[in-house]
Amino acid sequence: MTKDDLVIRIGGESGEGIVTTGEVFARIAAFTGLDIYTVRTIPAEIKGGHVMFQLRTAPHRIYSQGDELNMLLAFNQEGYDKHHALLRPDGLLVYNSNELTPPDDGRMHFGLPLNELARQIDFMRGKNIIAIGALVKFFDLPYEKARQVVETHLGRKGGELLRQNLVALETGYKYVAEHGYEEPPFHLEGPARERDNRLVISGNQALSLGALAAGCTFYAGYPITPASDIMEFLAAQLPKVGGTMIQAEDEIAALAMAIGASFTGARAMTATSGPGLALMIELLGHATATETPVVVVDVQRAGPSTGMPTKVSQGDLRLAMYAANDDAARFCVAPVSVEDCFYQTINAFNLAEKYQLPVVLLSDQDMSVRMETIPPFDMSRALIEPRLLANLDGNGRGKYERYALTESGISPMSLPGMRGGQYTAEGLTHVPSGAPDYTPEWHRAMMEKRFQKLRSARPDIQRWRMLEEWGDEDAELGIIGWGSTIGPVREAMEMARAHGIKSAAIYPKCITPLPDEELRLFIAKHPTVLVPELNYTGQFAHVLRARYKQDFIRLNKYEGVPFLASEVFEKIKEIHMTMERSLFMSIPIKEMV
Repeated sequence: MTKDDLVIRIGGESGEGIVTTGEVFARIAAFTGLDIYTVRTIPAEIKGGHVMFQLRTAPHRIYSQGDELNMLLAFNQEGYDKHHALLRPDGLLVYNSNELTPPDDGRMHFGLPLNELARQIDFMRGKNIIAIGALVKFFDLPYEKARQVVETHLGRKGGELLRQNLVALETGYKYVAEHGYEEPPFHLEGPARERDNRLVISGNQALSLGALAAGCTFYAGYPITPASDIMEFLAAQLPKVGGTMIQAEDEIAALAMAIGASFTGARAMTATSGPGLALMIELLGHATATETPVVVVDVQRAGPSTGMPTKVSQGDLRLAMYAANDDAARFCVAPVSVEDCFYQTINAFNLAEKYQLPVVLLSDQDMSVRMETIPPFDMSRALIEPRLLANLDGNGRGKYERYALTESGISPMSLPGMRGGQYTAEGLTHVPSGAPDYTPEWHRAMMEKRFQKLRSARPDIQRWRMLEEWGDEDAELGIIGWGSTIGPVREAMEMARAHGIKSAAIYPKCITPLPDEELRLFIAKHPTVLVPELNYTGQFAHVLRARYKQDFIRLNKYEGVPFLASEVFEKIKEIHMTMERSLFMSIPIKEMV
């Protein structure tokens, strides 16, 4: 059966190598020229619990995880029980026949004795590699390419372990060839033409590379799921560019270190998740008051409190935008995809450095661990905006005013060691020199100065095109979203178009400040607006309603898993039917006759 778009889900116990099975097979598919898109759920516990890995692969661009399964690979009974209902009627169930015997439900079944095959080759740890070999045969992918991927990604230590992995791969492949179907049940056609080199990368990796491209030389962090990959990646890479990574004792210390490094002139960053960001709020206000650039990445996860550390949410928006004692100006940036994590991290650093304010960069668990095939990064877009430094005369004479009032709100910043550039970097309200002052006049002036920076940044936000807009110009229905929901929304709009329903969408990538001009025009052109979000209260819809004085239709999902394209499509259909009924009811009786 030749297919051009397939969805495979793997379910099993933590410790069985479920994620490795999925990731290696995904890389094999990518190596053959196919696009990939992955999603996973793992338990928060250190040991035990159920793991799910899903791969969608096709010879064309993929925007979401896919809705129905073409294949389910169940390592155990729980892997079958949790996921078999999602398998298409023409799908294939592959199961570990040493662990379960599923009922005959009319679908194609294939028993794969993983435990027994692992014992035969005396490599019980290799069950997952046997499964990879089986998948390669089921989907008719080139065995030699599979072998090369295993050698590259599982053969770093070489020697006996690599030999065992290759034997396991061959064992799974041969078992399906000898006990399976005369023709593979699925055949993935490669692309019609040779494709350019592409990257297979996760959101956290793309974000980390964006930080390096932006000139980041200092990172301090405290491990927290799902942001820890960023720290691990930069721990290996920052020393190569003369940078420094420090594991702090907690999130508060991590941000304090990053602010201190920035004070000396370094482009500095930390990364955390919602519980860690909550601890950083006082220091974020300090960075605002002292006008110190710093980038804080929040890889959102389900809450409140520790919530579900390995599940997705978009529930930190209000925290990122507003949490502070009194009003504290800051930028909030939200990438929309794995590829976009690279470019928006560069934009985040440029906003922080040029406008001397903290930036909260909002990623999420789904986007952070998802692997995608993306084109190589366009380094011509990796432009670095410098920090405005004080032009001192070098002899220490003259008065330096660190917080001088300017039209843009930006004041020249001195660095330690600049003669004559000493100033007090104090969280107290201050006068231009930095000396504390509690008069109403200076508190008002400094508050206005800091918020002026957000207004001054608007031309750069437009110039860097920090939004995406697409769809039908004449559509009644518009969709305004943010972050990683963009993929399912894109595919839902394609489904709607196939059913004759027009729609348009806009996704701002700078949330503070919002691109007012573009959003007002969009809302004027598309009077009915849907706002999909992965949170309970519709936080972005609240922001839009308060700013644009209009009600918006909300689609909220708060289960810890991403939207399916079909869920968004069903909402679009529902809105379209309501609009048609309203139009029908508004037609005068004579016209209806």
